[in-house]
Amino acid sequence: MIKKYMTENILKATIEKNRRGERTGFYSVCSANEIVIRSAIRHAVKNNYPLIIESTSNQVNQFGGYTGIQPGEFVAQVEKIAAEEGMPPMNLFLGGDHLGPLLWQKEPEETAMEKAHGMVRAYTMAGYSKIHLDTSMKLAGDPPGPLAIETCARRGAALAKTVYESFAGLKDKSKRPALVIGSEVPVPGGSQEHEDSVTPTSAEDFLNQVSVFKGEFQKAGIDFSDVIAFVVQPGVEFGDDFIFQYDPQKAKALTGALKNVPGIAFEGHSTDYQSPENLAGMVRDGVAILKVGPALTFALREGLFLLEAIEEILIHESKRSGFKRTLLAEMNSSKQYWEKYYSGTPEEIEYKKLYSYSDRCRYYLPAASVQKSMEKLLRNIPAVPPAL
Repeated sequence: MIKKYMTENILKATIEKNRRGERTGFYSVCSANEIVIRSAIRHAVKNNYPLIIESTSNQVNQFGGYTGIQPGEFVAQVEKIAAEEGMPPMNLFLGGDHLGPLLWQKEPEETAMEKAHGMVRAYTMAGYSKIHLDTSMKLAGDPPGPLAIETCARRGAALAKTVYESFAGLKDKSKRPALVIGSEVPVPGGSQEHEDSVTPTSAEDFLNQVSVFKGEFQKAGIDFSDVIAFVVQPGVEFGDDFIFQYDPQKAKALTGALKNVPGIAFEGHSTDYQSPENLAGMVRDGVAILKVGPALTFALREGLFLLEAIEEILIHESKRSGFKRTLLAEMNSSKQYWEKYYSGTPEEIEYKKLYSYSDRCRYYLPAASVQKSMEKLLRNIPAVPPAL
Protein backbone atom coordinates (compact mmCIF):
# COMPACT_ATOMS: atom_id res chain seq x y z
CA MET A 1 0.00 0.00 0.00
CA ILE A 2 1.42 3.38 -0.97
CA LYS A 3 1.88 6.08 1.65
CA LYS A 4 -1.44 7.73 2.45
CA TYR A 5 -2.62 10.72 0.56
CA MET A 6 -2.63 14.45 1.18
CA THR A 7 -3.71 15.50 4.63
CA GLU A 8 -6.65 17.81 5.05
CA ASN A 9 -4.18 20.57 5.97
CA ILE A 10 -2.83 20.61 2.40
CA LEU A 11 -6.38 20.70 1.09
CA LYS A 12 -7.21 23.61 3.40
CA ALA A 13 -4.00 25.40 2.39
CA THR A 14 -5.05 25.27 -1.26
CA ILE A 15 -8.50 26.58 -0.37
CA GLU A 16 -6.89 29.48 1.50
CA LYS A 17 -4.65 30.26 -1.49
CA ASN A 18 -7.75 30.39 -3.66
CA ARG A 19 -9.44 32.76 -1.24
CA ARG A 20 -6.41 35.04 -1.31
CA GLY A 21 -6.86 35.40 -5.05
CA GLU A 22 -4.46 32.78 -6.35
CA ARG A 23 -5.91 30.91 -9.32
CA THR A 24 -5.48 27.48 -7.84
CA GLY A 25 -7.94 24.71 -7.13
CA PHE A 26 -8.64 21.02 -7.54
CA TYR A 27 -9.81 18.83 -10.40
CA SER A 28 -11.98 16.06 -8.99
CA VAL A 29 -12.57 12.93 -11.06
CA CYS A 30 -15.88 11.31 -10.07
CA SER A 31 -15.65 7.95 -11.77
CA ALA A 32 -15.10 4.31 -10.91
CA ASN A 33 -13.97 3.43 -14.44
CA GLU A 34 -10.42 2.08 -14.46
CA ILE A 35 -9.47 3.58 -17.84
CA VAL A 36 -10.75 7.01 -16.76
CA ILE A 37 -8.89 6.80 -13.46
CA ARG A 38 -5.66 5.66 -15.10
CA SER A 39 -5.88 8.39 -17.75
CA ALA A 40 -6.51 11.05 -15.10
CA ILE A 41 -3.59 9.85 -12.99
CA ARG A 42 -1.26 9.77 -16.03
CA HIS A 43 -2.21 13.35 -16.87
CA ALA A 44 -1.63 14.47 -13.27
CA VAL A 45 1.76 12.72 -13.15
CA LYS A 46 2.83 14.22 -16.47
CA ASN A 47 1.84 17.73 -15.38
CA ASN A 48 2.70 17.33 -11.67
CA TYR A 49 -0.53 18.50 -10.07
CA PRO A 50 -2.63 17.14 -7.17
CA LEU A 51 -5.64 15.05 -8.11
CA ILE A 52 -8.83 14.05 -6.31
CA ILE A 53 -10.41 10.72 -7.27
CA GLU A 54 -13.98 10.37 -6.00
CA SER A 55 -16.43 7.51 -5.96
CA THR A 56 -20.13 8.33 -5.84
CA SER A 57 -22.53 6.66 -3.43
CA ASN A 58 -24.42 4.80 -6.16
CA GLN A 59 -21.15 3.50 -7.67
CA VAL A 60 -19.41 2.38 -4.49
CA ASN A 61 -21.00 1.72 -1.11
CA GLN A 62 -21.16 -0.81 1.71
CA PHE A 63 -23.46 -2.97 -0.44
CA GLY A 64 -21.30 -2.75 -3.56
CA GLY A 65 -23.18 -0.17 -5.64
CA TYR A 66 -23.70 -0.65 -9.37
CA THR A 67 -19.99 -1.44 -9.77
CA GLY A 68 -20.11 -4.19 -7.16
CA ILE A 69 -17.23 -2.47 -5.33
CA GLN A 70 -17.09 -1.54 -1.66
CA PRO A 71 -15.12 1.52 -0.40
CA GLY A 72 -12.08 -0.45 0.76
CA GLU A 73 -11.85 -2.25 -2.58
CA PHE A 74 -12.04 1.06 -4.46
CA VAL A 75 -9.19 2.45 -2.36
CA ALA A 76 -7.07 -0.62 -3.17
CA GLN A 77 -7.78 -0.31 -6.91
CA VAL A 78 -6.86 3.38 -7.05
CA GLU A 79 -3.71 2.81 -4.98
CA LYS A 80 -2.63 0.04 -7.35
CA ILE A 81 -3.11 2.22 -10.45
CA ALA A 82 -1.37 5.17 -8.79
CA ALA A 83 1.64 3.02 -7.89
CA GLU A 84 1.84 1.60 -11.42
CA GLU A 85 1.74 5.09 -12.94
CA GLY A 86 4.31 6.57 -10.54
CA MET A 87 1.93 9.02 -8.86
CA PRO A 88 3.59 10.80 -5.91
CA PRO A 89 1.51 9.81 -2.87
CA MET A 90 1.18 13.41 -1.71
CA ASN A 91 -0.44 14.37 -5.04
CA LEU A 92 -3.38 11.98 -4.68
CA PHE A 93 -6.27 11.65 -2.28
CA LEU A 94 -9.71 10.08 -2.31
CA GLY A 95 -13.15 11.58 -1.90
CA GLY A 96 -16.65 10.25 -1.29
CA ASP A 97 -19.35 11.91 -3.40
CA HIS A 98 -23.03 12.39 -2.40
CA LEU A 99 -22.71 10.33 0.79
CA GLY A 100 -26.05 10.31 2.54
CA PRO A 101 -29.55 8.86 2.10
CA LEU A 102 -29.66 9.48 -1.67
CA LEU A 103 -30.12 5.80 -2.54
CA TRP A 104 -32.88 5.28 0.03
CA GLN A 105 -35.14 8.29 -0.59
CA LYS A 106 -38.26 6.11 -0.66
CA GLU A 107 -37.62 4.94 2.88
CA PRO A 108 -38.46 6.82 6.11
CA GLU A 109 -35.74 8.79 7.86
CA GLU A 110 -35.00 6.11 10.45
CA THR A 111 -34.02 3.38 7.97
CA ALA A 112 -32.65 5.66 5.24
CA MET A 113 -30.33 7.46 7.64
CA GLU A 114 -29.27 4.21 9.28
CA LYS A 115 -27.98 3.01 5.90
CA ALA A 116 -26.44 6.44 5.22
CA HIS A 117 -24.53 6.24 8.52
CA GLY A 118 -23.30 2.78 7.51
CA MET A 119 -22.04 4.11 4.18
CA VAL A 120 -20.30 7.11 5.73
CA ARG A 121 -18.69 4.81 8.28
CA ALA A 122 -17.45 2.45 5.54
CA TYR A 123 -15.95 5.31 3.54
CA THR A 124 -14.20 6.80 6.58
CA MET A 125 -12.80 3.47 7.74
CA ALA A 126 -11.51 2.80 4.20
CA GLY A 127 -9.35 5.93 4.44
CA TYR A 128 -11.14 8.55 2.35
CA SER A 129 -9.95 12.02 3.29
CA LYS A 130 -12.57 14.21 1.59
CA ILE A 131 -16.20 13.51 2.40
CA HIS A 132 -19.14 15.18 0.65
CA LEU A 133 -22.19 14.79 2.89
CA ASP A 134 -25.39 15.16 0.87
CA THR A 135 -28.68 15.30 2.78
CA SER A 136 -30.44 17.60 0.32
CA MET A 137 -33.11 15.06 -0.73
CA LYS A 138 -36.53 14.42 0.83
CA LEU A 139 -37.26 11.07 2.46
CA ALA A 140 -40.49 9.19 2.90
CA GLY A 141 -42.53 10.81 5.63
CA ASP A 142 -41.05 14.29 5.20
CA PRO A 143 -43.71 17.03 5.12
CA PRO A 144 -44.99 18.28 1.74
CA GLY A 145 -43.07 21.05 0.01
CA PRO A 146 -39.32 21.70 -0.21
CA LEU A 147 -37.06 20.04 2.32
CA ALA A 148 -36.47 22.37 5.28
CA ILE A 149 -32.89 23.59 5.51
CA GLU A 150 -32.96 22.80 9.24
CA THR A 151 -33.76 19.14 8.47
CA CYS A 152 -31.05 18.97 5.84
CA ALA A 153 -28.47 20.46 8.21
CA ARG A 154 -29.52 18.27 11.15
CA ARG A 155 -29.08 15.13 9.08
CA GLY A 156 -25.78 16.39 7.71
CA ALA A 157 -24.45 17.13 11.18
CA ALA A 158 -25.45 13.65 12.35
CA LEU A 159 -23.51 12.08 9.47
CA ALA A 160 -20.53 14.35 10.21
CA LYS A 161 -20.53 13.02 13.77
CA THR A 162 -20.36 9.48 12.40
CA VAL A 163 -17.41 10.47 10.20
CA TYR A 164 -15.34 11.63 13.17
CA GLU A 165 -16.45 8.86 15.51
CA SER A 166 -15.31 6.39 12.83
CA PHE A 167 -12.09 8.31 12.28
CA ALA A 168 -11.34 8.08 16.00
CA GLY A 169 -11.22 4.31 15.60
CA LEU A 170 -8.52 4.41 12.93
CA LYS A 171 -4.87 3.79 13.80
CA ASP A 172 -3.69 6.25 11.15
CA LYS A 173 -4.63 9.74 12.34
CA SER A 174 -2.53 11.57 9.72
CA LYS A 175 -5.44 12.42 7.44
CA ARG A 176 -8.42 13.72 9.32
CA PRO A 177 -11.29 13.84 6.79
CA ALA A 178 -12.28 17.24 5.41
CA LEU A 179 -15.98 17.84 4.81
CA VAL A 180 -18.01 19.30 1.97
CA ILE A 181 -21.65 20.16 2.74
CA GLY A 182 -24.59 22.12 1.36
CA SER A 183 -28.32 21.97 0.75
CA GLU A 184 -28.64 23.15 -2.86
CA VAL A 185 -26.90 20.23 -4.52
CA PRO A 186 -27.19 19.55 -8.28
CA VAL A 187 -28.53 16.12 -9.21
CA PRO A 188 -25.71 13.54 -9.47
CA GLY A 189 -24.86 12.77 -13.09
CA GLY A 190 -26.60 15.83 -14.53
CA SER A 191 -30.22 16.94 -14.79
CA GLN A 192 -32.77 14.19 -15.41
CA GLU A 193 -35.05 16.40 -17.50
CA HIS A 194 -34.67 19.17 -20.04
CA GLU A 195 -34.10 22.63 -18.57
CA ASP A 196 -34.29 25.99 -20.34
CA SER A 197 -32.17 27.82 -17.77
CA VAL A 198 -30.51 27.41 -14.40
CA THR A 199 -30.41 30.05 -11.68
CA PRO A 200 -27.36 30.41 -9.42
CA THR A 201 -27.88 30.07 -5.67
CA SER A 202 -28.68 33.48 -4.22
CA ALA A 203 -26.18 35.08 -1.84
CA GLU A 204 -28.87 35.26 0.84
CA ASP A 205 -29.68 31.56 0.57
CA PHE A 206 -26.01 30.59 0.71
CA LEU A 207 -25.32 32.67 3.82
CA ASN A 208 -28.47 31.35 5.51
CA GLN A 209 -27.49 27.77 4.72
CA VAL A 210 -24.04 28.29 6.23
CA SER A 211 -25.59 29.80 9.36
CA VAL A 212 -28.04 26.92 9.83
CA PHE A 213 -25.40 24.25 9.21
CA LYS A 214 -23.06 25.93 11.71
CA GLY A 215 -25.81 25.84 14.32
CA GLU A 216 -26.55 22.16 13.77
CA PHE A 217 -22.86 21.25 13.82
CA GLN A 218 -22.51 23.08 17.12
CA LYS A 219 -25.47 21.16 18.58
CA ALA A 220 -23.87 17.89 17.45
CA GLY A 221 -20.48 18.86 18.88
CA ILE A 222 -18.77 18.90 15.46
CA ASP A 223 -15.98 21.35 14.66
CA PHE A 224 -17.23 23.43 11.72
CA SER A 225 -13.64 24.23 10.74
CA ASP A 226 -13.50 20.72 9.29
CA VAL A 227 -15.76 22.02 6.48
CA ILE A 228 -13.63 23.17 3.55
CA ALA A 229 -16.26 23.71 0.87
CA PHE A 230 -19.95 24.35 0.32
CA VAL A 231 -21.88 22.93 -2.62
CA VAL A 232 -23.94 25.60 -4.38
CA GLN A 233 -25.37 26.08 -7.85
CA PRO A 234 -23.05 28.55 -9.62
CA GLY A 235 -25.19 28.39 -12.77
CA VAL A 236 -23.67 25.38 -14.54
CA GLU A 237 -25.54 22.26 -15.52
CA PHE A 238 -25.85 19.69 -18.24
CA GLY A 239 -28.46 17.13 -19.18
CA ASP A 240 -29.54 14.83 -21.92
CA ASP A 241 -29.40 17.43 -24.69
CA PHE A 242 -28.16 20.71 -23.18
CA ILE A 243 -25.18 22.38 -21.48
CA PHE A 244 -25.32 25.62 -19.47
CA GLN A 245 -21.95 27.33 -19.47
CA TYR A 246 -20.72 29.41 -16.53
CA ASP A 247 -21.69 33.08 -16.56
CA PRO A 248 -19.62 35.04 -14.00
CA GLN A 249 -22.02 38.01 -14.11
CA LYS A 250 -25.02 35.90 -13.15
CA ALA A 251 -23.03 34.33 -10.30
CA LYS A 252 -21.46 37.61 -9.12
CA ALA A 253 -23.66 38.06 -6.04
CA LEU A 254 -23.11 34.45 -4.97
CA THR A 255 -19.35 34.44 -5.45
CA GLY A 256 -19.08 37.83 -3.76
CA ALA A 257 -20.76 36.41 -0.66
CA LEU A 258 -17.77 34.13 -0.03
CA LYS A 259 -15.87 37.01 1.56
CA ASN A 260 -18.33 36.77 4.48
CA VAL A 261 -17.50 33.10 5.16
CA PRO A 262 -13.83 32.54 6.07
CA GLY A 263 -12.07 29.26 5.38
CA ILE A 264 -14.61 27.94 2.88
CA ALA A 265 -14.62 27.69 -0.91
CA PHE A 266 -17.32 26.52 -3.28
CA GLU A 267 -17.42 23.02 -4.73
CA GLY A 268 -18.85 23.00 -8.25
CA HIS A 269 -20.82 19.95 -9.34
CA SER A 270 -21.87 19.18 -12.92
CA THR A 271 -18.88 21.04 -14.35
CA ASP A 272 -18.85 18.49 -17.18
CA TYR A 273 -18.54 19.96 -20.69
CA GLN A 274 -17.59 23.45 -19.46
CA SER A 275 -15.10 25.31 -21.65
CA PRO A 276 -11.50 25.71 -20.39
CA GLU A 277 -12.09 29.45 -20.08
CA ASN A 278 -15.17 28.92 -17.92
CA LEU A 279 -13.44 26.37 -15.72
CA ALA A 280 -10.64 28.87 -15.11
CA GLY A 281 -13.23 31.57 -14.43
CA MET A 282 -14.96 29.41 -11.83
CA VAL A 283 -11.68 28.81 -10.00
CA ARG A 284 -10.96 32.55 -10.14
CA ASP A 285 -14.37 33.22 -8.56
CA GLY A 286 -13.94 30.82 -5.65
CA VAL A 287 -15.22 27.52 -7.06
CA ALA A 288 -12.01 25.84 -5.98
CA ILE A 289 -13.14 22.23 -6.47
CA LEU A 290 -14.38 21.27 -9.93
CA LYS A 291 -16.10 17.89 -10.12
CA VAL A 292 -16.55 16.02 -13.38
CA GLY A 293 -17.77 12.52 -14.19
CA PRO A 294 -20.05 11.74 -17.15
CA ALA A 295 -17.98 13.93 -19.51
CA LEU A 296 -15.03 11.62 -18.88
CA THR A 297 -16.83 8.38 -19.70
CA PHE A 298 -18.46 10.24 -22.62
CA ALA A 299 -14.93 10.89 -23.92
CA LEU A 300 -13.96 7.27 -23.25
CA ARG A 301 -16.97 6.02 -25.19
CA GLU A 302 -16.12 8.43 -28.01
CA GLY A 303 -12.55 7.12 -28.15
CA LEU A 304 -13.65 3.49 -28.13
CA PHE A 305 -16.14 4.07 -30.96
CA LEU A 306 -13.45 5.76 -33.03
CA LEU A 307 -11.10 2.87 -32.32
CA GLU A 308 -13.79 0.46 -33.48
CA ALA A 309 -14.08 2.44 -36.73
CA ILE A 310 -10.36 1.80 -37.23
CA GLU A 311 -10.89 -1.86 -36.36
CA GLU A 312 -13.40 -2.14 -39.20
CA ILE A 313 -10.69 -0.99 -41.61
CA LEU A 314 -7.87 -3.18 -40.33
CA ILE A 315 -9.43 -6.32 -38.87
CA HIS A 316 -11.39 -9.04 -40.65
CA GLU A 317 -15.06 -9.12 -39.72
CA SER A 318 -14.74 -12.56 -38.13
CA LYS A 319 -12.17 -11.27 -35.64
CA ARG A 320 -13.69 -7.91 -34.69
CA SER A 321 -14.73 -6.99 -31.17
CA GLY A 322 -18.32 -5.92 -31.83
CA PHE A 323 -17.97 -3.40 -29.02
CA LYS A 324 -20.84 -1.06 -29.94
CA ARG A 325 -23.16 -3.98 -30.67
CA THR A 326 -22.28 -5.60 -27.34
CA LEU A 327 -22.81 -2.37 -25.42
CA LEU A 328 -26.24 -1.85 -26.99
CA ALA A 329 -27.24 -5.46 -26.33
CA GLU A 330 -26.36 -5.03 -22.66
CA MET A 331 -28.35 -1.78 -22.46
CA ASN A 332 -31.37 -3.38 -24.11
CA SER A 333 -31.30 -6.40 -21.81
CA SER A 334 -31.35 -4.20 -18.69
CA LYS A 335 -33.01 -0.82 -19.17
CA GLN A 336 -33.02 0.39 -15.57
CA TYR A 337 -30.18 2.89 -15.96
CA TRP A 338 -31.45 4.73 -19.04
CA GLU A 339 -35.13 4.07 -19.85
CA LYS A 340 -36.66 6.72 -17.56
CA TYR A 341 -34.04 9.30 -18.53
CA TYR A 342 -34.54 9.36 -22.31
CA SER A 343 -37.69 10.41 -24.12
CA GLY A 344 -38.66 11.12 -27.73
CA THR A 345 -39.26 9.07 -30.85
CA PRO A 346 -37.77 5.57 -31.08
CA GLU A 347 -35.07 6.99 -33.36
CA GLU A 348 -34.26 9.78 -30.91
CA ILE A 349 -34.04 7.35 -28.01
CA GLU A 350 -31.72 5.05 -29.96
CA TYR A 351 -29.44 8.03 -30.58
CA LYS A 352 -29.52 9.15 -26.94
CA LYS A 353 -28.65 5.73 -25.61
CA LEU A 354 -25.14 6.11 -27.01
CA TYR A 355 -24.61 9.83 -27.57
CA SER A 356 -26.48 11.72 -24.85
CA TYR A 357 -24.50 14.15 -22.69
CA SER A 358 -25.95 12.29 -19.72
CA ASP A 359 -23.90 9.29 -20.87
CA ARG A 360 -26.11 6.66 -19.28
CA CYS A 361 -24.19 3.97 -21.16
CA ARG A 362 -21.42 4.40 -18.56
CA TYR A 363 -23.46 2.21 -16.21
CA TYR A 364 -23.01 -0.71 -18.60
CA LEU A 365 -19.25 -0.49 -19.11
CA PRO A 366 -18.52 -2.77 -16.09
CA ALA A 367 -20.70 -5.58 -17.54
CA ALA A 368 -18.66 -8.74 -18.26
CA SER A 369 -19.69 -8.92 -21.92
CA VAL A 370 -18.82 -5.26 -22.51
CA GLN A 371 -15.48 -5.62 -20.74
CA LYS A 372 -14.65 -8.67 -22.84
CA SER A 373 -15.41 -6.88 -26.12
CA MET A 374 -13.48 -3.79 -24.99
CA GLU A 375 -10.43 -5.88 -24.17
CA LYS A 376 -10.63 -7.57 -27.59
CA LEU A 377 -10.88 -4.16 -29.27
CA LEU A 378 -7.76 -2.94 -27.47
CA ARG A 379 -5.88 -6.13 -28.37
CA ASN A 380 -6.93 -5.81 -32.01
CA ILE A 381 -5.60 -2.24 -32.24
CA PRO A 382 -2.50 -2.04 -30.05
CA ALA A 383 -1.37 1.03 -31.99
CA VAL A 384 -3.15 3.36 -34.43
CA PRO A 385 -1.50 3.63 -37.85
CA PRO A 386 -0.39 7.23 -38.53
CA ALA A 387 -2.68 7.56 -41.56
CA LEU A 388 -5.70 6.75 -39.37
